[in-house]
Parts: sequence; structure tokens; C-alpha cells
Amino acid sequence: MTKEVKVFGLTAEKGRWFFVIIGLFINLCLGAVYSWSIFRKPLEKLFNITATQSGLPYMFFLVFFALLMPIAGRFLDKYGPRIITMLGGALVGLGWILASFASNIYILTISYGFIAGGGVGVAYGAPIATSTKWFPDKKGLAVGLTIIGFGLSPLITSPLSKFLIDSYGPLNTFRILGILFFVIIILLAIPIRFPSSEFSVDEKRLSSTPNSTIIELDSSDMLKTSTFYGLWSCYVIGTLSGLTAIGISCPVGEEIIKLNPAFSSLAVSVFAIFNGIGRPLFGWLTDKLTPRYSAIISFIIIILCSIGMLNAGESEIVLYVLSFCGFWLCLGGWLSIAPTATSIFFGTKHYSKNYGIVYTAYGIGAIFGCLISGKIRDIFGSYIYTFYPTAILAILGIIIAILLIKPVRQTLNSPRKI
Repeated sequence: MTKEVKVFGLTAEKGRWFFVIIGLFINLCLGAVYSWSIFRKPLEKLFNITATQSGLPYMFFLVFFALLMPIAGRFLDKYGPRIITMLGGALVGLGWILASFASNIYILTISYGFIAGGGVGVAYGAPIATSTKWFPDKKGLAVGLTIIGFGLSPLITSPLSKFLIDSYGPLNTFRILGILFFVIIILLAIPIRFPSSEFSVDEKRLSSTPNSTIIELDSSDMLKTSTFYGLWSCYVIGTLSGLTAIGISCPVGEEIIKLNPAFSSLAVSVFAIFNGIGRPLFGWLTDKLTPRYSAIISFIIIILCSIGMLNAGESEIVLYVLSFCGFWLCLGGWLSIAPTATSIFFGTKHYSKNYGIVYTAYGIGAIFGCLISGKIRDIFGSYIYTFYPTAILAILGIIIAILLIKPVRQTLNSPRKI
């Protein structure tokens, strides 16, 4: 550090890691959506609905999550991460609580999908932007560790939700979790802040960092680059495959592998570990190997996992677990590749707005991922056919990554220098 800045009573070099830890715990609450597959069967029975209908709250949660990200990003620099996180946390808690009063799947979709999903969209970007600004020298690692909580959330929330559903029913479970999330997120948001102008990183260390940013682009300039469209398209494919798998993890275990519900719920907790691991792992890979190669690696894993599930049948537990671990790993990976690539290619000055735009890819992936899996199940009577499109799209993703995911200096004629 070039200047002495204190953070939590420590030097900035050490104290800044507390922002990563706080972001991790906030994301543990926000990531409870990844336990949705635990709710699907109980809700289908409670409301007498189809597989497509039981996926609606999950789908709209992810859509509004993605839609609110760019909007919240526009206010993040103005109001700071503390206020934005508190606002998002309040909406998350309120949405979960209101979901407990739903009398049908459509009211549940409004409360859980629109309100809670929108709340996550408001809150999600603040810890990421905070870590990005505090760690210009370790973007991928810091972002990956911050959002690992989102991926690891089902490790805690899946068994907790299963226990609460069995004890109190699905609707009361929404209320209990909503109250917990409301209190925890708001309390954790209190110490969050961006670094002051006095904070800086040693220039020698920053210049020696692989993939260090050489330009700063605002949103309008970013949208003029082929790099943006390559990154955005690959992000859609990566999230579509991952979110499709996450949304059907439990029912696939029960219907295709013939696992009992308790084991399927336990498997989701195991998958969550890999979702969490994927974030710092692919963040580190993106720092070391460039976004292009980390993207290609993720798509190769998705192809292998899709082939694995297409060959899975009754009692093929190992193949099922390995394949879904891979899907969850890669979804976690893309939620680290994309924000890291955004800062690498387009800079950190306009990061909040830029990543909000890039993040709309997540919403597109959520819509098509949920619709594809639900429709395939309703039409063909099995989720197994879902893994044909995930394999085909991953091949397309490799082609796009090779052609378009590259430094902006190669695609923009007159970038603004730092």
C-alpha cells in the first residue's frame, strides 16, 4: 500500500479481507434460491400443479434478480453499498415472508419471484463491487471468495428447508427463513463501504498482475465492443446450463436415479459445495489463464456432465453425483468468470453499471433454462432429455469464446486510457 489506511483497526492489506468475509455471509442468505428444488415436490402436491408451474417462482426469482442488478448498479456509487444492501435485504426478507401467505402458485410467484428475487438483485452487486474496489490486484480471487457464499448456501439452506418443510410445511418454512434473512442481511450490511480515495495498491504489484486492466470504458463504449457480446453470450449459455441443472437436481435424483427424497436432499447439499468451490476456483483461473480459457474449461466440463447424465439410469448414483457436481461447479464458475472478466476488459471505474448490464445474461439463462427443463418434463415425461440442449449449447459456447472473448484493445479502435 502506498498510504497507511486503517480498516477494522488493521492495515488495509489485512483489514480489507473482512469485506470479503461479510460479503460471503450475505451471499449465504441470498443464495437460498438454489435450494428451490427442495420445495418443488411439496408445492406440486400442495397446489396440485405441474412441473412447469412449480418452476415459475424459481424462474421469476432469477429473472427479477437479473433485471434489478443493472438498476441497482446505477445507484450503487451514489448511495454506497451499505444502503443498497440494506434495501435489498429488506426486500428479500419481505418476499419470503409474503410467500408464506400464498394461496396458489401465482401469488407465490409474485411474492417469492418478484419481490424476493428483486431484493436479491438489489443486494447482490454491492458485496461484489466492494471486493472489486478493495482488491484491484486480486479481482478474480476476491470476487470468487465473496460470492462463494451464494454457491454454498444450499449446503445449509437445503437440509434446513427439508427439516422445516417436514416439520411445519412449505409455506411456514418461507416465513421462518424470511425473518432470518431480513435480520441477518441488514445487520451484516452495516460495516460495508467502498475504499476512500486515500486507498491504493502498490503500482508495481498491480502492473505485474496478469490481465491487469489497461483501459476504462463506460457502458456505452462497452456495448460497442464484440468482447461484450461474446462474454454476454457465453454467460447466457453457462448460466442456462447451470440453472437448469440446479432447478431439477432433486427431482432428477428421485425420478431417474430412483433415490429416496432424503438422499436427494442430501445430494443437493453436496452439489452446493462444488457450486461454492467453483467461484474462487474459476476466479483464480480467470486471473491466471484469461477469461477465454476459463470459459472454455467450463464448457468442456458441461459437455462431459451432459454426456454423463444421458447415460445415467436407475441406481447410477456415482454418475448422477459426478455430473451434477460438475454442473453446479460450472454455474459457480460463471458467476466468478463474468464479473472478473468485466473488470479485466472494461475497467473498474464504471464497474457497477457495466456488470449490471452484463448480468442481464443471467436472467436470459434463467428464463430459458427453467422453461426448457419444465417443458421437456411435461412433454416427454422425463428430465433426461434436458441434457441434449445443454451439451449442444456448450459446444456453441466454446466457439463463441474462441472467436470473441478477447482483450478490448484488440476490438476497440480508440479506448480511453487509465
